[in-house]
Amino acid sequence: MATFELYRRSTIGMCLTETLDEMVQNGTLSPELAIQVLVQFDKSMTEALESQVKSKVTIKGHLHTYRFCDNVWTFILQDATFKNEDSQETVGRIKIVACDSKLLTQ
Repeated sequence: MATFELYRRSTIGMCLTETLDEMVQNGTLSPELAIQVLVQFDKSMTEALESQVKSKVTIKGHLHTYRFCDNVWTFILQDATFKNEDSQETVGRIKIVACDSKLLTQ
């Protein structure tokens, strides 16, 4: 199964990584188990987003950069506006990373 490390750079992913690193350094956890925890974290985040998120958002902005490498799209937008049925929010710069979810189940 292919594993994408999409969520490890989120706040919760970085905190989990720091905690696991500390546990490995203290000898509380083996490095192999720490890696398994991170892989499961990515799988769990993917499953949660697929099954629990029901709202839709429209994103508009100026495309600054885009890339396609190893079946992963990366978009960098400037002055992006996020709009759903209730509200609208504008941010100066955002990075969007997208991959084919079918690759996660292979």
